[in-house]
Amino acid sequence: MCIIKARRLSDMKKQNRFYLYCGILMLLSELWKQWCLTYILNHGQYNWWYFPFQLCSIPMYLCLVIPWIHTERLRSILITFLMNFGLLGGIFAFFDTSGMHYEYLPLTIHSYAWHILLITIGLFAGLSKEADDSAKGFLGSACCYLSCCLLATFFNLTFYQYGAINMFYISPHYYMNQIVFRDIVRLWGNEAGILSYIAATVFGGWLFHQSWKTALKK
Repeated sequence: MCIIKARRLSDMKKQNRFYLYCGILMLLSELWKQWCLTYILNHGQYNWWYFPFQLCSIPMYLCLVIPWIHTERLRSILITFLMNFGLLGGIFAFFDTSGMHYEYLPLTIHSYAWHILLITIGLFAGLSKEADDSAKGFLGSACCYLSCCLLATFFNLTFYQYGAINMFYISPHYYMNQIVFRDIVRLWGNEAGILSYIAATVFGGWLFHQSWKTALKK
């Protein structure tokens, strides 16, 4: 029993180092990105459109937080989020790479590397044996995602007065322009487009969750 416990503790320390190193790398690269966007592309004026709170930004914060969380349930929820929604964001960004290209080439390279790292982190989380592949596990990760949506809406409404901002692409001030959802906007309005986008993301996270559940059973 003591050997098993020691082995689990050792594995957790290795996983914590992985998350922490990834989080620090992402944080430093994000600070560099913000500097480049502000001083190289925008002549010293901060552009709120690039405020780091998109679905693909959340894993940076989680990777910095997870190593310090000792509550097993909360830690499991965050790791399950990475394997579901973090992986979803990393993969689906490559289905439409228009938002990953910048006038400054190093930023474009950074964007591609960032999303590849998201996929790596998501796969690591799914294989870590700390994620919860049960229905309860998915519900926890979905609540985490929806909480981020609420916080994104707060940012969108609060910081809109300072400049263009569209966190999670759900700002009521802008029409959805993603494929499929922009058609929904034309037919039923922007609110329907935003709600369908959130619902589709939750459904996508559920599909990833079910895929993990099937794969981990083999």
